[in-house]
Amino acid sequence: MNYDKEIIKVLCEAGSEGLSVQKVARHVFNACNSLFCILDFEEVHVYVTQYLLRNSKNRNSIIERTERRGMYRLNYNSQETMQLMLQFADHAIDDDENASRGQEDSSLPLFDSFSDNN
Repeated sequence: MNYDKEIIKVLCEAGSEGLSVQKVARHVFNACNSLFCILDFEEVHVYVTQYLLRNSKNRNSIIERTERRGMYRLNYNSQETMQLMLQFADHAIDDDENASRGQEDSSLPLFDSFSDNN
């Protein structure tokens, strides 16, 4: 499933504050739900809850609980988390480069042909 990557991505964007299970589930649901692949929010919420619980038990895991109940964040003391952060940073740089290349003005001139006729 694609949920694992989305959970990590959402927690990475959340930063050191972390997010509640409900908000992580909502972000994952919105990211994965489409017109052709309709998801049930309850199923996504159960999966996210189980994933966060399963991956926050160990002290060296990539996800950790915060001081607040039901809140999770990435464990920045984990080597796996640091590797994931580097991978996400590489993808973000690639996306920015692709976006900057594709931003040249490709619109049609509206008034050039009109002024040539006069």
